[in-house]
Amino acid sequence: MGAHCTNWLEQDGVNFAVYSRHAECIEVCLYDTKGEVEIARLALPECLNGVWHGFVAGLGAGQLYGLRAHGRYQPTRGQRFNPAKLLVDPYARELVGEFVNLSLERDYQGPANEQSLLMDAPADPVDNAARIPKARVVDRQAELLQGAAITPGPQIPMAHTVLYEAHVRGLTQRHPDVPTALRGSYAGVASPPMLAHYKRLGITTLCLLPVHLHINEAHLLKKGLSNYWGYNTLGFFIPEPRYASGQYGNERAEFRHMVDQLHANGLEVVLDVVFNHTAESDTWGPTLSWRGLDNASWYALDSAGNYLNHSGCGNSLNLTQPCAVQWVMDCLRWWVQAFGVDGFRFDLATSLGRDPALDHNFHPMSGLLAAIGQDPILTRVKLIAEPWDIGSDGYKLGQFPPVWLEWNDRFRDTTRAFWLGFDCTRGDFARRLTGSSDLFDHSGRSPLSSVNLITAHDGMTLADLTAYRRKHNLANGEDNRDGHPHNHSTNAGVEGASSDSAVQQLRGQWRRALLATLFCSQGTPQLLAGDELGHSQGGNNNAYCQDNETTWLDWHNADQDLTDFVAGLIHLRRAHAALRHAHWFTGRASRWPLLLDTSSGVALELAERRADITWRTPDGHALTPTDWEDPQARSFGCLIELGEDGHAPTLRWLLLFHAAAEATPFLLPPGRWLRVLDSAASVVLPQANWISAQAEVDDLTLSTRGVVGLIQTVSVPLVETPINPNRLC
Repeated sequence: MGAHCTNWLEQDGVNFAVYSRHAECIEVCLYDTKGEVEIARLALPECLNGVWHGFVAGLGAGQLYGLRAHGRYQPTRGQRFNPAKLLVDPYARELVGEFVNLSLERDYQGPANEQSLLMDAPADPVDNAARIPKARVVDRQAELLQGAAITPGPQIPMAHTVLYEAHVRGLTQRHPDVPTALRGSYAGVASPPMLAHYKRLGITTLCLLPVHLHINEAHLLKKGLSNYWGYNTLGFFIPEPRYASGQYGNERAEFRHMVDQLHANGLEVVLDVVFNHTAESDTWGPTLSWRGLDNASWYALDSAGNYLNHSGCGNSLNLTQPCAVQWVMDCLRWWVQAFGVDGFRFDLATSLGRDPALDHNFHPMSGLLAAIGQDPILTRVKLIAEPWDIGSDGYKLGQFPPVWLEWNDRFRDTTRAFWLGFDCTRGDFARRLTGSSDLFDHSGRSPLSSVNLITAHDGMTLADLTAYRRKHNLANGEDNRDGHPHNHSTNAGVEGASSDSAVQQLRGQWRRALLATLFCSQGTPQLLAGDELGHSQGGNNNAYCQDNETTWLDWHNADQDLTDFVAGLIHLRRAHAALRHAHWFTGRASRWPLLLDTSSGVALELAERRADITWRTPDGHALTPTDWEDPQARSFGCLIELGEDGHAPTLRWLLLFHAAAEATPFLLPPGRWLRVLDSAASVVLPQANWISAQAEVDDLTLSTRGVVGLIQTVSVPLVETPINPNRLC
């Protein structure tokens, strides 16, 4: 599909293939090297199964072109054909031209937002080719060869994966040590100062907000704002040119350089992708590609030709159509093969599984999800779902196929509620702490299916979560109406920035407790870039249109102590299976592998078998059902005995959680205990210091909110057991 350099009947040229089941004719318009003068217009001669195609001898890589589609203009019947409008190829690998005002390119006459538009507005006959970017033919084989030369990804096991959600521009735009020419660019993401920061933290996988070529919506243009997050895609196969520094040729070369450097330093790259809608917006939006090519095939419509809007962005792609499934699959494979990426985070992923045959309800084995699940290229990469959209019955947390990971907003909300004083029980918190088995313990899924997060790009930063009770979004130009009103946020008595030491101290305790919970919980943790620095957005919880210092990370005022604390947590997690294993806790005694001594005919095993996890009240007793559901109790602990890869543990972990305002004594199990984590005191003890620091402790009083982690060497005696051949098998 698209424009493909090839040889046919011993002639070099370009084959064009465009899907449009309802068109009467598809034309390819060829342009000069500047994209200003049309030099030829060719009707594609053949149509097979809705694919219009034709070979043009003598063309090659670098040729600029656009498309025109002929057919009926009947919006109430779902069709918007208008040959006066030049269209972008959905398979374009490069676009040349201006993108600033593309959201104003409409195919109808008259003002926007008229409810009678679909019935009454006629097609606009004015040719707009001069304003539309042209696709450039790219030698795809050469691109794939360049992709194959990228350093292979490190393929981080899920149990060791730590996700780091970041924006290409915002990550380095204000970094003083990144060269000025590279700030805000792909090259900046992989610059030496940033590589050093990733290594310092211990993160394994960068999750980049959308890097596909996108445009600004019409309502943002009127306000002088821009779509900073990038969830308004026009070029799905194209790296966003505005994120290229110009130091490496074109944006494709620079993107590959970034991936290559990250891979060479042991880091993965996951892309946030948006296949739930396109930049053509709602009925009154621009006609740029899919709408003009075959509106009724590409988009989900009702019987009156109106767009179904599961995305909240004006339209929803019809991802049950074979053309759309093929397009998405080709796009995903392109980013893996031509650019070396290691996975995808699917925005509003419920939309991927909506099926018209099921009244547009979600099914986990819809055509697209089934296609992704069986693809030999895509099954090797990480697949992460945002398991909801805004359509009817759109919340599908825990319902994606087993190979998928899912953003867990229940973890986010419960963890915030527990620490920041909102409705929550110890039972609610413990479920999230141990991997959310109520959501994921089915169909062979593991705790790692849960992507645990405290914050994300969409919402408050960690600093703002503990400094603002209310959202402050006036800068977005919507009178503070936008953004979610329920954030489970608090402020320690002062809204916003404060120089009061008591306020700062309490906020710091909350932040470190939230972070400690994130990295001591079973599942796959995701850290929002900037939270380790203490970055604030001034209380803006919907900063999608703020391409400025609101969102650009504030490296000058970074909280280095907080950064060290986060790094300590991540390294602690990486070193100990008890904090990041791939199996569900059972609460029952475990049978560890035998230590074989074949020369004597006996085996050695632990004389005692203990439960992998037990729960304790501060006075050392097991929690009763009443204890679990007490909404006022905010202190408890868990004892974990779990070894690496199913082997017998060498350490016993005791995690204490104290979110109460009053001091609480904790009775510890007998033995020598070492405190390796104390979030209230901002302490994570490096493993190199463990041996000399052990001390006998019988009880511990926690006077401030926080998470405490203690370890104890397991010293259970071994006993001889006759070798049982059946058991060995």
